[in-house]
Amino acid sequence: MRYAVISDIHGNLEAFQAVLEAISKDRVDRYLSLGDVVGYGADPSACIKLLKTLSPEVLVAGNHEWGVLGQFELGYFNDAAKAAIEWTKTRISKEEIEYLRSFKLAYEGKDFALVHGSLDAPEEFSYILNDYDAYHNMKFMKPPVCFVGHSHVAGIFYSGTRVKLATGKITIEPDRKYVANAGSIGQPRDSDPLAAYAIYDDKEATLEIKRVSYDIKKAQEKILQAGLPPILAYRLAQGR
Repeated sequence: MRYAVISDIHGNLEAFQAVLEAISKDRVDRYLSLGDVVGYGADPSACIKLLKTLSPEVLVAGNHEWGVLGQFELGYFNDAAKAAIEWTKTRISKEEIEYLRSFKLAYEGKDFALVHGSLDAPEEFSYILNDYDAYHNMKFMKPPVCFVGHSHVAGIFYSGTRVKLATGKITIEPDRKYVANAGSIGQPRDSDPLAAYAIYDDKEATLEIKRVSYDIKKAQEKILQAGLPPILAYRLAQGR
């Protein structure tokens, strides 16, 4: 089975469409979504609608979903993120709200687990940023691979070691545990503005992180026209 692993779309329709066009050439069978389809960007409703058409095998919730749903304290967010959440609440329908409510906090199957933050306390949305964080998460893993989002930084940790991959493929070894961040589609923060996603092939035991260019200027213009905080537009070109 070949899976497309997508994360942190953040209302960026231009990036999402570009990624899906690239994935259409990757011969994937199913999608896995790691949360934060909304927040920051100017097209939350369109991104929700597009995500629904993919019928992902697993959908986990991000902190921005929980913020929109009123299940996560808004004091956690910085001012720009908080403003975007409040704005998003006024731009999506009741049906779309209920769709976001259907997302799981975490998922664990035989071959992989999914969580937006960390498995030890999914509802706290902790970041996995370094070897120590990844090692701690591995303590709670039963399957060999755990996909995470949240940091917007693409990379793979295994046996306490991080491999930084702007792009690249690794082979999953049976005696190791892996914590893999597919990066962000809608707002990368690893100094690379290209949208990121991953392809996981459980038959070939491979994991590949890919990057895709998109119309950043158009996404920026939409954010500014919507009256969202300008920093949310400017940072897209910087990938941070």
